[in-house]
Amino acid sequence: MTDSLYDTASTLRLPLIDPVTNASTAVLYEHAVRLGEARIAEGGPLVVDTGKFTGRSPRDKFVVRDALTEHEVDWGPVNQPMSPEHFGRLQDEMFDAAAERRLFVQELFAGTDPSVQIPVRVVSERAWHSLFVRNLFVHAGTRRAGDGWTVLDLPTFKADPDRHETRSSTAIAVDYTKRLVLIANSEYAGEIKKSIFGVLNFTLPRAGVLPMHCSANVGAAGDVALFFGLSGTGKTTLSADPQRTLVGDDEHGWSDTGIFNFEGGCYAKAIRLTAAAEPEIHAASTRFGTVLENVVLDPVTRAIDFDDARKTENTRAAYPLAYIPNASTTGRADHPASVVFLTADAFGVLPPIARLDAAQAMYHFLSGYTAKVAGTERGVDEPQATFSACFGSPFMPLAPGRYAEMLGERLRRHGATVWLVNTGWTGGPAGVGHRMRLGHTRAMVDAALSGRLDGVPMRRDPVFGLEVPTAIPGIPHELLDPRSTWADPGAFDVQCDRLAQMFHENFARFAAQVADEVVRAGPRA
Repeated sequence: MTDSLYDTASTLRLPLIDPVTNASTAVLYEHAVRLGEARIAEGGPLVVDTGKFTGRSPRDKFVVRDALTEHEVDWGPVNQPMSPEHFGRLQDEMFDAAAERRLFVQELFAGTDPSVQIPVRVVSERAWHSLFVRNLFVHAGTRRAGDGWTVLDLPTFKADPDRHETRSSTAIAVDYTKRLVLIANSEYAGEIKKSIFGVLNFTLPRAGVLPMHCSANVGAAGDVALFFGLSGTGKTTLSADPQRTLVGDDEHGWSDTGIFNFEGGCYAKAIRLTAAAEPEIHAASTRFGTVLENVVLDPVTRAIDFDDARKTENTRAAYPLAYIPNASTTGRADHPASVVFLTADAFGVLPPIARLDAAQAMYHFLSGYTAKVAGTERGVDEPQATFSACFGSPFMPLAPGRYAEMLGERLRRHGATVWLVNTGWTGGPAGVGHRMRLGHTRAMVDAALSGRLDGVPMRRDPVFGLEVPTAIPGIPHELLDPRSTWADPGAFDVQCDRLAQMFHENFARFAAQVADEVVRAGPRA
């Protein structure tokens, strides 16, 4: 039996010898275990080790620079250019290598909105990668001739910097004209998911749809909430609320008819996951069909130890959205009533919750602030500010201002209320203060989404200019004023001014792209 890997014109390019096409979860389990790719943990999840690549490799990501992308892509460290000639050489050599391997094929879709979804054909040499995409992508859709994308994923193929214009032997290269993604020398399956997310971030704005790196859920009254945030800020955790229907946990589009999920699954952080704190995610992560990345097992019993970070802090669970009991069956919802920006402020100075006006919303959307904690990365000895435009800079091919303008227009048109929620530290910076309690954060977010904060008196934060509630039932009064939680208020003022200055320095690159009112919406250093 033969199959073929094709480009956008459906031209036959490569014979695939006896590929395993659209295999079920059980069949992929058998292949993964037989090939030594994975082990089965107690309870049933498939556990894999991604080797040295325990996360994305952003410095090895490239976009083909041609007539289609030349004046559209925001070229720079995030979107590094590759010539069509070098991509073609990499493509030919990877196609030749693929012809000699046993490959696994999944034919799926990205996007739950039929009007803009794209067919995605993932061809991989790893059975567990095939199961990963089977869990994460959408199964139902309509295939239209000439609009599909192909991902060729060969973890054992090494690129050559001299021949392929890459930085190393690893490459994640995207050609928007050919609608082809090439992934070489990386075992990290998240590269597949994020490559297609980047594709949608390029194509959807041209169709009038705002692509967003956010989770989404819906309340009993039909009120929709979006949660933006970088890794570790609580985006997946807070959107998995048993009292609200989960639309999706990571990537969505906002069209003229409402929002829709890009995916059919969840890719949740699993480090220190507990049934007590996150029952829905824990239950989904410990059942048959789920892929666990870099999670440590007991060598004898195969019991899962979610607390063990010896391989990485970025342990992950990839499972179908249907594993969450209250997940949406359509992946679609109305226009948002609330938008939540999440930040884990390791400096300990941002309020735990604050309301933003439209200009402030655009400012903080473009800033995309969170902070790294000392000790989580080599050389990080104190909190470090991280700014990622649109809360997803590594996946945004266009200039950030394009996405910010689309967000601002939709916020004004639909009247959504925007909140900034700090899931980070209080009482001092990381190492001195303590992390916000998840129960307190959940209570504050629930009060905001339910409208219970609409009539609450607000104070204006003197540095960041945000409206902060003065009282929320069930929340300690002092928690709402971060300065009062510090033993040394003077040290708080110094730290606050320091973070404000970081905001200003980061936002300078956007000042010429936005209106003056957005520039003025930043903190007062």
